[in-house]
Amino acid sequence: MTTKRTFSSLVVSGLVLAAGATLLGSSALPDRQRTPYGLNILVMGTDGRDTISAAERREFHAGGVACDCTDTLMLVHLSARRDRVSVVSLPRDSYAEIPPYRDKVTGEERPSQPVKLNGAYAEGGPESTVRTVEAMTGLSVDRYLQIDFRRFIDAVNEVGGVEVCTSRTLKDEVTKLHLRPGTHRLGGGPALQYVRSRKVDGAADLGRIQRQQRFLVQALRGMQARELLADPVAMGKVADALLGPGRVEQGIGALELVELAAALKAVPARATEFATVPVAGFNPVREDVGSTLAWDGPKARSMFSKLREDRPLIKAGADPRPYDPPRMTRAVTVRGSAYACR
Repeated sequence: MTTKRTFSSLVVSGLVLAAGATLLGSSALPDRQRTPYGLNILVMGTDGRDTISAAERREFHAGGVACDCTDTLMLVHLSARRDRVSVVSLPRDSYAEIPPYRDKVTGEERPSQPVKLNGAYAEGGPESTVRTVEAMTGLSVDRYLQIDFRRFIDAVNEVGGVEVCTSRTLKDEVTKLHLRPGTHRLGGGPALQYVRSRKVDGAADLGRIQRQQRFLVQALRGMQARELLADPVAMGKVADALLGPGRVEQGIGALELVELAAALKAVPARATEFATVPVAGFNPVREDVGSTLAWDGPKARSMFSKLREDRPLIKAGADPRPYDPPRMTRAVTVRGSAYACR
């Protein structure tokens, strides 16, 4: 449990395989029971930049100091019938209160305290993050998966890269991402730059969340097109790359991932839903926490109530279109097909 913050990039393999793993009942949270209301997987992306080499950090502009926190959090709901996947991103700067927890370094019991959501990991590791998300959403987290820089790069390379498209130039001076309008196939390192970039369109973390969701859609499409999800040998290699050398406790085995990835081979982009928790704006700045995002309470409760009852987030027949770049207080839930390259 000593991973550096598994960073937002939840490679399709990460998300898709994590969802698949739930089908077999593999769990890092063994006390949770399967229910008729689907399963919830929390994907934690950390900035475990010490897992890649110094040369890779220079080449892909992934330097700096890691904060030992979750840069990306995605709550993945797999329907009970395994015919729909709903993905809800939880902005890292959301105001949160960690339930009482055990300090992951000292082992001491700590009282509840306010933090930015991504800070729950630094305080109490993945278990603290899971409990915080459960308290904020009212949902049970049945599984969780951690992905750091190494796992992300290796998994993307293992699936042959991921094709992304953009209608405008994407340029970030921090990550050095520079994509011209059009379609681009990205290997692991460039894909890392793509999913990390947040100084592209003025939408900061919300813009990055949208690009991560677009990346997931394209990764799933690519794996389906190459029939990787149904190939046990190929998926075994992807699972090994994703799970890494075992220094991070995942609670999901490679064999289980391989067996269950096949369950998603026929799920079309239209049967996937992508959302960000509705945000009302910024909270007043607090000295102990800093500037945080405030969720739109009624809208967030409605969203999580639908997931709890295993209902779709989007009405049948509706096909909402996303804002690009996204708008802070005008969250739109879209089908994966809205993010697919044409």
